Amino acid sequence: MPTRHRYRKSDINTSTLVFRLFVFGGRSKMTEVSHQQWGEVSSLGSVDLWVLKSNLLRVEVLTLGAIIRSVFSRGKDGQMKDVVLGYDNLEGYVSDKRYLGAVVGRVANRIAGGCFVVDGKEYQLDINNGPNALHGGLQGFNKAIWLATAVEDGVQLSLTSPDGDQGYPGEVQVSVTYMLQGETLTADYQARSTKTTPINLTNHSYFNLAGQGAADIYDHRVSISAQSYLPVDDTSIPTGEIRAVAGTLFDLIEPVLIGPRLKEVPGSGFDHNFCLSFPGDTYAERHAARVHHPASGRVLEVSTSQPGVQFYTANFLDGSMTGKGGARYGKHSSFCLETQNWPDAVNQASFPDCLLHPGEEYRHVTHFTFTTA
Repeated sequence: MPTRHRYRKSDINTSTLVFRLFVFGGRSKMTEVSHQQWGEVSSLGSVDLWVLKSNLLRVEVLTLGAIIRSVFSRGKDGQMKDVVLGYDNLEGYVSDKRYLGAVVGRVANRIAGGCFVVDGKEYQLDINNGPNALHGGLQGFNKAIWLATAVEDGVQLSLTSPDGDQGYPGEVQVSVTYMLQGETLTADYQARSTKTTPINLTNHSYFNLAGQGAADIYDHRVSISAQSYLPVDDTSIPTGEIRAVAGTLFDLIEPVLIGPRLKEVPGSGFDHNFCLSFPGDTYAERHAARVHHPASGRVLEVSTSQPGVQFYTANFLDGSMTGKGGARYGKHSSFCLETQNWPDAVNQASFPDCLLHPGEEYRHVTHFTFTTA
């Protein structure tokens, strides 16, 4: 576990920096961690902005929703650009309905009918996505203020979800630790529960490697290391079939230019789980996806210990949202790579188990690595 350093607000000020030297690629580098108050949410309290800075990346994190607000990454021209969609002010995040940059939970993605049975008892969740429950409910983890603690190379954000929160059983202690080392941002998730409960945590950042505010992602190339995907019904719930990608439009094993492929994919775009591992597989981190923007040279590679990744092409952004710098975020203006358990796993016995039992620890890790090519 990382070494933790707890501070009271009275112990620090907005210019406090925590420095950590580490060795990466045989060279000494420095991760610089700082934070400051960013605003106040009525009835919830103050929100802080944490900044993690290496010589290759700058990452901004909010205590509201454990949101990744910005990632500044260098292109082949040497210019740093913010590649994560977001808002200029706290009000944007408070009113946001698209989970920009947030950690979502208790259960990411959709639960059919917002209903499940655990230990013979039926639980009904809030319905917030057609007939289904999505991303934890009406007031999920994305709308909570998390407790922040400085750790080696980053920040740990912690939250207590009470028994019955949004209809879920058990009190859950949850944390996500963001650590920046050189060109890699790591998200390390942990949770414990007092009762058996489904849990599936992920980060919902929207990326555009041309820079947030660019019109679309049609000139990006994507590859996903999955031999299978999950077809869905008309409410985006998996049908239960695990379908091979071979010979389909979902075959992204080799790099594919996103724009032409989106013209062929049924519906409004990709919003599907790609299967990285299967029930019974051992716990292991796997390469999940690579996205390359040839014009800027920026590359994002994602690896994870989760069994799936939801590839989403911002199909439901419609230009009504005003983002950073006055940008209007429209359809296909970004992509998400949500590392996760398979959607609706609590209701589908053939999917990987998503139940956390008392005395057990839920833990998984995802790495986001930003390079140029």
